[in-house]
Amino acid sequence: MKSLIKFLHTIPGVGATTLLILSIPLIAMQFTSEVNWSVGDFIIMGILIFTTGSAYVLLTRYTPNFIQRAAYGMAIGSTFLMVWANLAVGLIGAGPHAGNLMYIGVVAVVVVGTFFSGFTAKGMELTMFAAACALVLVAIVALLANMQSYPGSSVAEIIAVNAFFVFLYCLAGLLFRFVTLHQPQAKTEG
Repeated sequence: MKSLIKFLHTIPGVGATTLLILSIPLIAMQFTSEVNWSVGDFIIMGILIFTTGSAYVLLTRYTPNFIQRAAYGMAIGSTFLMVWANLAVGLIGAGPHAGNLMYIGVVAVVVVGTFFSGFTAKGMELTMFAAACALVLVAIVALLANMQSYPGSSVAEIIAVNAFFVFLYCLAGLLFRFVTLHQPQAKTEG
């Protein structure tokens, strides 16, 4: 069992897990017309799942403690969920709308912030709170641009969806803050 867990925490393990997950809709398509994925759907989801898993493996490979691994998991998982939901149904309105493109900016904040943070807990804390602020900005712009009038959208839905992701990113930020506050300080002799 330990060797399986070690394998899953490698890039080939992520690839195998991605194929296993993608086999679920492939098998379901053989038995029901309710699941109808195109080749493009499989490619996009494969890329999304593989990059998400690979990011987790690479970011947590040398992470010293469980809380920091959980913080990375929360950050990566939140971003995955936001992108997946936006691709699947759109976060503003039903279906594709220009308003949903604003969430690319949130993903950019996470990716750029992660690299500029130097992968430190303090830098990641700031990145997560910046992503939460970006989501608040998306909600404000959406409401000011009257996107609540899109089919399948409302003021309450725009606020609720964005508040949900703000909560997730703030939770990740608080986990990174916990790590920052509880890291052993280097002692200096003087």
